[in-house]
Amino acid sequence: MDALKVVNLKNEKVGELALEESVFGYPLKRHLIYETANDYLAAGRSGTRQTKTRAEVSGSGRKLWKQKKTGRARVGSIRSSIWRHGGTVFGPHPHDYENTLPRRMRKNAIRSVLSSKLRGEEVQIVESLELASPKTKEMAKLLGTLKITGKVLFVDREVGRNLELAARNLKHIGVAQASHLNVVDLLHYDTLVFTKTAAESLTEIYAP
Repeated sequence: MDALKVVNLKNEKVGELALEESVFGYPLKRHLIYETANDYLAAGRSGTRQTKTRAEVSGSGRKLWKQKKTGRARVGSIRSSIWRHGGTVFGPHPHDYENTLPRRMRKNAIRSVLSSKLRGEEVQIVESLELASPKTKEMAKLLGTLKITGKVLFVDREVGRNLELAARNLKHIGVAQASHLNVVDLLHYDTLVFTKTAAESLTEIYAP
């Protein structure tokens, strides 16, 4: 695999970094990415919707009128679903939507997305992301210097406080720790900017 250039915050080349083939040269597996993204989104659902059945709504359990010779339909309880304020039939109840995938599948999905981003020239390597101040204008200046547009995810081994504060007011900018990446974030952002240490950390984490 060809080495990527490493630049500083002034967009000056300061070296090169050869990325691990097993992590950044993985084939594109769309169905694996799809399954992993669905699993991640499902795990984030609260699943707290709740309706009351006829056993849970308030009301007497007595029979409203006798079974026969009234000319009316037979009925057993005022809590029946056919009545106003009656119970709900087949309504939603608290449910856990999480469906844990094997760790190897999740790792392979991330490797697939990283490799796809690299092939699409949507990955940049910087020497570090230590900003001078935690101001939004520092982040805007950095984006201009690096000539990056669109949605950007900055990834470092340990996210610095200045970087986190400088990026939080920009909706199209995200920051993440290398060990906490997920498929949904990687797919959401157009460009991935890794520090050199973050790229090396990804090799340690996702190499087979």
